Amino acid sequence: MTLEQLRIFVAVAEREHVTLGARDLNLTQSATSAAIAALEARYAIKLFDRVGRRIALTETGRIFLAEAKAVLARASAAETVLDDLAGLRRGSLGLAASQTVANYWLPRIIHQYRRRYPGIALTLTIGNTEFVSGLVHGGAADLGFTEGEIDDPALTIRPVAEDELVLVVAPGHPWADRRPEPREDFPREPWVFRERGSGTRSIFEATLPVMGVDPRTLEIRLELPSNEAVRAAVEAGAGATVISRLVAESSLKAGTLVGVDLALPKRRFFAMRHRERYLTRAAQEFWRLVAEEPGREESTG
Repeated sequence: MTLEQLRIFVAVAEREHVTLGARDLNLTQSATSAAIAALEARYAIKLFDRVGRRIALTETGRIFLAEAKAVLARASAAETVLDDLAGLRRGSLGLAASQTVANYWLPRIIHQYRRRYPGIALTLTIGNTEFVSGLVHGGAADLGFTEGEIDDPALTIRPVAEDELVLVVAPGHPWADRRPEPREDFPREPWVFRERGSGTRSIFEATLPVMGVDPRTLEIRLELPSNEAVRAAVEAGAGATVISRLVAESSLKAGTLVGVDLALPKRRFFAMRHRERYLTRAAQEFWRLVAEEPGREESTG
């Protein structure tokens, strides 16, 4: 049974006339009659009684007419949904992002997207870099954004922005007035870090050997689950940390944190999606908005 057969049956049943039903559908009378005959033969039933030159629905035909109309109505509704999805009037988009990106870089893009496509239901899940890449890999998020690099061949990953790391301490800390010597000073001072798996921490730990410092020699006084908690702890004098300048900017301006004169590598923010999973129109448009973001690095793959 096809939707076309159902449309022909309904048109003929409502007109109670094969020729008029065929005319409504812009079909030939023979094609219309053949479609009705095929339905009756396939299910060994009689849908119409032929009375002279006219036709009339049988009891079976009357029952079937209500069902056929319901099926066509559902098909029409499904077509409308697809039209809406294609036109971004409806749909959903799942994003995942690591904390710095989610709290300090992504909100502006999300705001632009919501203004353009208010019918798209958008969700954002926040976690560390490893957590975000796992969501995208497993299909729980359409797109992911991190400040740490991920080596996963299943993902398409591209740089989208550049970020600056900064070593910060409280105003009363000894390093607030002098530049530390990493090899000598870093193992002697307490540190405040995010949890393992954090992009910021991973990049700093990877940089330490270049400075002649074994990451295992650092005294990690606190491991905290958010950038804001790390910032607050350092402001309170708990130790030193390395965080994104985006995170530290307001505290640096307010004087509650002091930036230490130490050259640190810049890092990149990355966008990722699964190579083999279907990218919806909603996700395609968000991906495009990210590509248009001012200052975005050119894709390397």
